[in-house]
Amino acid sequence: MSPSNHYQRLVSMYAAAPINAFYQPTMEVSEGCASIEIELSEQYHHSAGGVHGSVYFKMLDDAAFFAANSLESEFFVLTTSFTTYLTRPVANGKMRAEGKIVNRNRTQFIAESVVYDDEGREIGRGNGIFVRGKSPLAEAKGYAEG
Repeated sequence: MSPSNHYQRLVSMYAAAPINAFYQPTMEVSEGCASIEIELSEQYHHSAGGVHGSVYFKMLDDAAFFAANSLESEFFVLTTSFTTYLTRPVANGKMRAEGKIVNRNRTQFIAESVVYDDEGREIGRGNGIFVRGKSPLAEAKGYAEG
């Protein structure tokens, strides 16, 4: 399978994840990189009117995860640890997360991601370690439809 076909299948798999029916994200994947964007609304807010930290985490983890899975075409990767830093509040507009692989070896991928508001300001960042799982990508929901 060509790399571009694998990337498209990852995009299809992401869109098929039931959680994404709520967030309605869009994603692009390339070698060692992934970019995810969502349109913000009040449904993502905490009681003080800002976007809840769980949305930051999801964006950062997903971007880093798919950057890692772009380099693994046989198995679904797993997040083994992820550290998140929330650096600026946001309430409306769009959030865009950019993930990239910064190191890889035989058993793991280390990825970093940054999330931006729609004015291009950094609002959060994270880094994580990902490993190859045992579940074949071919069996993941949406992957075969890509």
